[in-house]
Formats: sequence, C-alpha cells, structure tokens
Amino acid sequence: MRIRKLETSRDLKRFIQFPYDLYRDIPYWVPPLRLDIKQLLSPKKNPFFEHGRVQGFLAEDEQGATLGRIAGIINGMHLQKYGDSVGFFGFFEAVNDFEVAEALIRAAEGWLLEQEMTAVRGPVNPSLNDVAGLLVSGFEKKPFVMMPYNMDYYPDFFQRLGYERAMTMWAYFLHRKHGKFEKLWRGRDLILRRYPNLTVRTIDMSRFDVEAQAILDIYNEAWSENWGHVPMTDAEFAKIAKEMKQIVEPELVIIVEDEGEPIAFALSLPNINQALQHVSDGRLFPSGILQLLLRMKFGGVTTVRTMLMGVRKGYRGRGLDSVLVACTVENSYGLGYSAGELSWVLDSNEVLLNHLESIGAVKDKEYVMLEKQLESGQSG
Repeated sequence: MRIRKLETSRDLKRFIQFPYDLYRDIPYWVPPLRLDIKQLLSPKKNPFFEHGRVQGFLAEDEQGATLGRIAGIINGMHLQKYGDSVGFFGFFEAVNDFEVAEALIRAAEGWLLEQEMTAVRGPVNPSLNDVAGLLVSGFEKKPFVMMPYNMDYYPDFFQRLGYERAMTMWAYFLHRKHGKFEKLWRGRDLILRRYPNLTVRTIDMSRFDVEAQAILDIYNEAWSENWGHVPMTDAEFAKIAKEMKQIVEPELVIIVEDEGEPIAFALSLPNINQALQHVSDGRLFPSGILQLLLRMKFGGVTTVRTMLMGVRKGYRGRGLDSVLVACTVENSYGLGYSAGELSWVLDSNEVLLNHLESIGAVKDKEYVMLEKQLESGQSG
C-alpha cells in the first residue's frame, strides 16, 4: 500500500470516484451529483479557496487500485476568527482496513503539521458551512439533503488514533402523525401577541438577492458565538444561495421582522435526497436528470430539512425559535410534506433541544465533530 498526494486531474477523478465504488452495495448512502463534488473541489469554482487550502491524498494497493482518500484542510476564515492553529480533515473514505485508515489520517496530519497547525478537527467538506460531521448512530437511515453518511466502522478508526469528541450534534425527526401541534400553535400565537410589533412572512423571490443578504447578516450575527462557527464570506454565501434558489420552496423560508426590519429566519429545503437516491452513479446525463425531474415532480419528495435558523442577539429570549419552528412545520405540512428533519442541533443548545422534544420531535441521528492535538513527529 502507498499514499499519494493529489497532483493531476486523473488523481482528482479517482478521488471523486472512490465513494461511488465503496458504497455501491450500501442502500442508505445517497450518491451526490458528481458535478457538485467537482465544483466543490475546484479552486476556480468554490470561493472557499479564496481563503482556504485543500490537499488531497489517495491510498492505493500494489496494483494501483484505490483503497481510500482524505484531505487536509486549512480554513483561513477560521484562523482569522480564532487564531488557534487548528487545521481540519475531510472527504475521508476508506475500505474496512485500519492500516489504510491510519496511513491516510497520518498523511493528512503530517501535511497539517507542515502548515504549522497544532490541532486537527473534522470531518468537514471542506468547512462547517458545507456537509460536515461524522455519523455515529442512525446508520440504518438515509441522510437528508446536505447531511453526511459514512461507514459504521469509521468512528472506531478515529478513536483508535486518539481522536475525541469536540461536539455532538443531533438530527431531530418530526412526523405530522406524532407532533404536538396544538401546543406549538398556541405558543407561537402567544409570543406574537406579546410582541405586536413583530410580523412573520415568507421569502420574496422577486427580491431574492436582497433577501439572501439579510439572511446572511442575521446568520453571521446569530451564530457568531456558537461552537465552531466560521462566518461565510459574501462570495461563499452567494454560491450557496444560487444553488439553493434552484430548489427552494418560498413558503419554507420564514422571516420575522420588527417593523419591517428582518431580525430572525428559518431556512428549510425539500429533501431532494429522496430524488437523488435514484440517480445511482451521480451523473445527470444521459438518464439521471430524467429520474431526478420525475421524482421531484410526481411526489418523490415527501420530507423537508430545516437546516438553518437564526435570531439577532437583541431579540433572544423572546421565544422566536418557537415561532420559526411553528411556522416552518405549519407551512411544510400545508404544502403536503409528511415529515421533516431539523439538523443539525448542537448538543449545547439546550433551549432548542428541549423545545423540539416538547413538541414530539425525536433524536433520529447522532453526529460528532472530532478533534486531536498534533505533536511534531507523531505523523507522516
């Protein structure tokens, strides 16, 4: 076995291809679109590379077949905010062989040491603002849109190599059959009566760019003190907004205003993974796009994912999280969706955790972010 740095376009193709081979017989894995992954890893297409660096590695057997992959990652925005010399790893996939996993992880750690990092955290692909986290329970369920899935033997690999939990994150599931909705509606109505200057509306798609900028401003303020938060640059958010605009349901983007000024939001998306699971090789052409469109149009997507919520600091403690959840649930069920996932929720966010459980949501999947201190000479 040998470990090689990604250096050529052929290396990149193999790096992208490997998960499609590894998960071929795993029914719970939802193949991402290859074009999306290629753009995610492209310095020309992904604004992450305006401040970050990614170095990929491949593990090969003696015949040159791919056994695994990983990337070492430097996030310039993280270093600018925290100044803590923490590097990251991501895009990790490997066959069920500890020696392969160890060699890959050591390679990423060694590269990070060369970049003068003193700790490593992950997985992120390539940042916390993208698909991130390691699944540790819920392997028998398909992931929702923009959520990770991984082999069940990965947690053991990282534990054996000295990685510890830096944070636990939960995916909550709420089905219309089991939700305590009367309590939800009453709580929302009570809060809005208490603060009559507040109004609730959905996104105005005719002013999408202005609305998106307001959401970004709230997000960066509301999340600034959350664990691990890294602010999105305008270019990074513009890229995400452009991608989401193609699938967004206006009724699923809730905005709370104070006398016309946006002060809170919740963003949910149709769970297009229910359609993508039928595009088995991640290629839209020649037949994948037809499968995707048919599933999207004719009832193939029945669930949603609430992926972002934020309340400006000056409006905390007024129960606006409950208002956002209530309006999201009401609108999604009004559109015919049968269930939703709220993910992920930090284990430290006790207020939201308790609220979700009080309305009948249940912990459905568990994810973790891992961390390890690096010492010169330990990797390579």
